[in-house]
Amino acid sequence: MVDIKSLLSQLTLEEKAAFCTGSGPWQTIDVERLGIPRITMSDGPHGVRKVQNIEEFGLAKSFPATCFPPAVLLASTWNKDLVQRVGEFLGDECISLDVDILLGPGVNIKRTPLCGRNFEYYSEDPYLAGEMGTAFVKGVQSKGVGTSLKHYSANNQEYQRFIISAEIDERTLREIYLPAFEKTVKESQPWTVMCAYNKINGIFASEHYDLLTRIMKSEWNLDGFIVSDWGAVQNRVAALKGGLDLQMPGPNDLDVQKVVEAVKNNELDENVLNQAVERILKIIFRAKKTKKAHIEFDKEKHHEFARKVAAEGIILLKNEDNVLPIKDASSIAIIGKMAKEPRFQGGGSSLINPTKVDNPFQEIKKLGGESILVRYADGYAKEGIDKTLIDEACDVAKQSDIVIIFSGLPFEHESEGYDRKTIKMPESHIELIKAVAKSNTKTIVVLNNGSVISLYEWIDSVPVVIEAYLGGQAGGGAVADVLFGKENPSGKLAESFPKRLEHTPSYINYPGEAGKVRYGEGLYVGYRYYDKKSIEPIFPFGYGLSYTTFAYSNLTISSKSFKDIDGVDVNVDITNTGKVPGKEVVQLYIHQPNPKADKPNKEMKGFSKVELQPNETKTVAFHLDSRSFAYYSVIHKSWVWDNGEYEILVGASSKDIRLRTKVILESTQNLPCKLNMDSTLRDWLDDPNGKFIIDEMIAQRINQVKMQNPDMEVDENQVKQELLMWAIDMPLLRMFKYVENQLPMSAEDLVKYFLTRVGVNNEENAS
Repeated sequence: MVDIKSLLSQLTLEEKAAFCTGSGPWQTIDVERLGIPRITMSDGPHGVRKVQNIEEFGLAKSFPATCFPPAVLLASTWNKDLVQRVGEFLGDECISLDVDILLGPGVNIKRTPLCGRNFEYYSEDPYLAGEMGTAFVKGVQSKGVGTSLKHYSANNQEYQRFIISAEIDERTLREIYLPAFEKTVKESQPWTVMCAYNKINGIFASEHYDLLTRIMKSEWNLDGFIVSDWGAVQNRVAALKGGLDLQMPGPNDLDVQKVVEAVKNNELDENVLNQAVERILKIIFRAKKTKKAHIEFDKEKHHEFARKVAAEGIILLKNEDNVLPIKDASSIAIIGKMAKEPRFQGGGSSLINPTKVDNPFQEIKKLGGESILVRYADGYAKEGIDKTLIDEACDVAKQSDIVIIFSGLPFEHESEGYDRKTIKMPESHIELIKAVAKSNTKTIVVLNNGSVISLYEWIDSVPVVIEAYLGGQAGGGAVADVLFGKENPSGKLAESFPKRLEHTPSYINYPGEAGKVRYGEGLYVGYRYYDKKSIEPIFPFGYGLSYTTFAYSNLTISSKSFKDIDGVDVNVDITNTGKVPGKEVVQLYIHQPNPKADKPNKEMKGFSKVELQPNETKTVAFHLDSRSFAYYSVIHKSWVWDNGEYEILVGASSKDIRLRTKVILESTQNLPCKLNMDSTLRDWLDDPNGKFIIDEMIAQRINQVKMQNPDMEVDENQVKQELLMWAIDMPLLRMFKYVENQLPMSAEDLVKYFLTRVGVNNEENAS
C-alpha cells in the first residue's frame, strides 16, 4: 500500500507546485525518484477520444473507438441500468486504450435550447440529470477507470463561455444548477470534478472557494480532486486558494513559479498546496491499480450494444393511424441526405473517431428485405432551397407506399464553442417535408438533432415523427429497428419542446451583456416554467409514445401522514394493455398546494422504467425522503420542508398525470429562529414561535376592542382579517411605531422583547 503522506513529505516545494499542473495536454507529471507514475486523461463522454500523439492538443487524430449515443439520447432512455452499462463498456475501452480518466459525464442543465453543447448534457431537470450522471459514473468506475464530472458549474451556454458571469440567486443555484452534481458526487464519487470556464456571480469557477471547497469538498465530501477545464485557470494562486487542485493542460513553468513564490512570500499557505498534491496522488495510485494495455476490445459487440442503447432512446412523437411499425409495404421512398450521410454526433472535444458507422439507408434496405422496393432522393442541398431536388423527392414519394424523410440539423449547427442562433430547422428541410407530405399521406419524418428544434411549421402535415436525436455510430441501425417494429420505441423527452423560441424561459435574458448573463427566470427552467406560465409546449417533458398502451392503477402510499425522518413509500401498478411487449417510463412528481415559499407547480422526484409483456402487470415502487419535499432556504442556508399537505402525482409525462393522492408531512426539523428587527408580520406568522406571539397580540387587540365597545357585538375574525390585510407585509417595528405612545415601552424595546421570547438573544441576530 502506497504511503501518500510519506511521498508528500519527500517532494520539494518546486515539485509540489509542478505536480499541480499537467506535464502536457493529457497527462500529469511523474516523479521517477519517488516512483510516482503519470496518468492519462482523455476526452469523452460518449466515447474515448484518445489522441494518437499524446503530445498533441486540440482536435488531433484519435484512435478508433465506439461512438455511443451522446447524453441527449442516453437521458431519453430514462434507463439507469442501461446508462450504467454504457459506462462499463466505455471503461473497457479506456482500459484497452490505456486511459486512466475519461472526461465526462456532463450534467449541466439545459437552460436554453440554443446552447451549442446541449447534446452533451442530459436534461432540463436536475433530478433526471443527477440520476443519469450517477449511473454513468458508477459504470465507468466499476472498471477501475476514473471519470471527470463536468462542467462545474452554471456552464449553460457557449457564448462568451470563457468570460461570461452567470448571475444566479442562491436558491436557484442550489435547486436547479447544483443538484445533479451533488447527487453524482454523493452517490458515485467521481474520481475528479472539472470546473467550468465561466464565472458564477463574478468569480471564475476555477477560483470559486464556496463552490470548490465549501460545497464540493466539505459539504459533499468529494473524495477525488478538482481539475480545471482545459485552459480555464486565470490565476493559478487564486485557483489553489479556491480549491482547484490540478491545472490542465501543461506544462506551465510560469504558473508553477508563481505558486512557489506565493508560498515563500506567505501569500499561499503551503498546507493548501499539500492538500491538492495529496488528492492528486491518491487518484494516481488508485488509477494504477487497474492494469491497462493496448488490447483490442470487441468492436462488433460494442457496436451492437450501442445500437440497442440508441433504439431505447428513440422517441416516437407522433404515430397517427398506426402507420408504424411498417407492415405490408411493397415500396418505400427514403428521402434526405442524412439517410446516406448520417448525423450521429456533435462537434468539439467529444468528436469520436468511430469504429464503424451504420448507414440508415442500407439498414432499412437490409431489414425490409428483397420484397420491398426502396427508392431514394437527396431532397435538399447543403445550402438554400433547391426546387429541383424537392420536385424529384415528390416524384419518388408519389411512386411509393411509405415515405421516410431523414431531416434535422446539419453537423455544423451544433458544436462546442458556439451557440445556435435559432431553433428552426433549415428552410430547405422544412419546405421538403411540407411538399412531400402533400405527395404521400404516409410520410414519416426521422429527426437527427442534438437539442430542441421547432416543429410547428410542418408537424401537422405528417402522420409520423420520430425523434432519433444523435444516435451514435449505430444510430442508423437503431432507427431501422424501430421503423420495422424490431424494437418498440420507449424513449421519453428529457427536455420540453416549445412551439417557439420566444416561449423559452431564458429568452429575455439570453445571452447577456457586458460580460454577465442574468438567470432571471430563477427556478423556472423547462417544464417548471411552462407549467407556471400555462404555456403549452408542442411536446412536454417526459413525453413519448409506444407501439403498445399502458394503464396506471392502484396508487398506494405507506402512510397518509408521515414524519420527514421516515419518508413515505409509493406504489403503483402498470399494465401493458396492448398486443406487443413494451417499456413504460413511470414518472412521479410532487405538488404542494399551499407552499410558504415560491415553488414550481410540480417537480419530478422519481421515475422508473418497467418492461411488460402484453396483459402483464407490475408494481412500481418509489421511496420519497425528506429531500423530495424540500426547498433551499437562503435564510437558514439549508434544505427545509414545510409541514402540511402535498400531492403525489404519477403519470406518463409532466402533462399526462394519470393518478394522484395526498399525503401529510410532519416535520421534525428544529430550525433556528431567523426573525429580526426588520421581520414583517408575515415573517412572524410563518415562524411557529412567532405565530404564537402574534396570535396572543391579536387576542389582546380583540379584547381591547370589546372593552372599548361593550354594547357592540365584535366579529373577532373581522378584527383579525383587517389587521392582517393592511399590515401583513409591514415590519413589526414599523407597525408598533404607529401606536408607540400607547405601548408600555418603546416600539424597538417591544420588538426586542418579542425576539427574546422566540429565542433571539443577541444584538447580532436582532439587527
